[in-house]
Amino acid sequence: MSQCCFSSGPLTRREWLQRSRFGFGTLALAGMLSDAAKAAAPHFAPKAKRVVMLFMDGGVSQVDSFDPKPRLTAEHGQPFKMKIETTQFENNGSTFGSPFTFKQYGDSGIPVSNMFPHIAQHVDDLCVIRSMQSPFAEHAQACYMLHTGHQLQGRPSLGAWVSYGLGSESENLPSFVVVNGGQLPLGGIANYSSGFLPAVHEASLFHVGLNTPVVDNIQPDEPKPGLQRNKLRFIADNDRDFAGRAGSGEDQIESAIRNYELAFAMQRSVPEVADFKDETPETLERYGLNSSNAFEARYARQCLLARRLLERGVRFVELTCVGGIRFVSPWDSHNDIKGEHKKNAEIVDRPIAALLADLKQRGLLDDTLVVWTGEFGRTPFAQGSDGRDHNPQGFSLWLAGGGIRGGMTYGATDEYGYHAIENIVTPYDLQATLLHLLGIDHERLTFRFGGRDIRLTDVHGHVLRDILV
Repeated sequence: MSQCCFSSGPLTRREWLQRSRFGFGTLALAGMLSDAAKAAAPHFAPKAKRVVMLFMDGGVSQVDSFDPKPRLTAEHGQPFKMKIETTQFENNGSTFGSPFTFKQYGDSGIPVSNMFPHIAQHVDDLCVIRSMQSPFAEHAQACYMLHTGHQLQGRPSLGAWVSYGLGSESENLPSFVVVNGGQLPLGGIANYSSGFLPAVHEASLFHVGLNTPVVDNIQPDEPKPGLQRNKLRFIADNDRDFAGRAGSGEDQIESAIRNYELAFAMQRSVPEVADFKDETPETLERYGLNSSNAFEARYARQCLLARRLLERGVRFVELTCVGGIRFVSPWDSHNDIKGEHKKNAEIVDRPIAALLADLKQRGLLDDTLVVWTGEFGRTPFAQGSDGRDHNPQGFSLWLAGGGIRGGMTYGATDEYGYHAIENIVTPYDLQATLLHLLGIDHERLTFRFGGRDIRLTDVHGHVLRDILV
């Protein structure tokens, strides 16, 4: 008999379950692990069941998208008349009127620039927040702050906290998925880390590239399914035996076991979810999968894959930007704001509008929270002659679905679009509000680490109740 079958002390509850006669203990343990991966009870009735985050990496200019400022146009080319805060490159030029035109849309009359003609058709479903601020003007720190509530890597991502707080609705897919179009934001995969939470809550990266599988190494090496199953059972048995004897490492080892099991299940579920053969030609056309713009077609695949993941029970889906547009941070238009922003908008506008329409038509928008945001905005004065530098003092984002009041704007920047001055929103406020819509009290969702109970919002954050249904 193997030495691992003996114990120097009393049997733990885990060991007793595992060694019970006829293997019923092992079956019970497997059931416990399965239950642990299932949905947990929220703190109160949720408005939303799932989230899709459309991250505009690099920082979209608020005054060129959702926050028009006539004074910029009137004073274009003149010296900027407000105090200029320190900028990233300190190459500050004159007041810069938007090269884009704005028009009011929908019954709400919300103005949207001609960068986003398709998204503009859905303004009555959007809540445009014009008063967002970030404490950081550098990409990686601002990305970490938005995603994890902290400026340094190592903290759990928002998606990981949602997975930890609510569990999974799917037995065969991860609860947190990042649909990677080829351009991870600065800070890399640490933006999607499980941090000190159990590893099962880490984001799974699904790749939408050119002639590449959605998930790497998805095909098993073993010629027969039974052989792989036996290997996984052998690994799990040994891991559980070790966990029972180690004691303090049980959670980490259970997470590893559950990740093995999930990877096995994904070998069947991922090819199905990534196969669009059951989608109608009209759907593919509406999203833009047949676009002559290869970047738009790629982002269209990301949006359609996101919808398929959401309707199959994935809790939190985030889409990155498409690779190949720019060497880093595609929306980071330090030069040629008109040309670069127009190029980026043409890639995402139609697919995002199609995603909104598709979710609504399928009855999913009511309980799916859609988040569109970058890590900060851009200056209302020029960098050089035709670009804009980073501006964390005031920028725009929008939310839709899942308990959000549509057809409204919230907060305001000054008459130049520089500083948020009314109903200022911080990353903590945004995170607290997203969790609230999912039925989670951000002050009660904690994890014991480093000797204290830590939460996503630290000791900050207020729910934006004025934007809720």
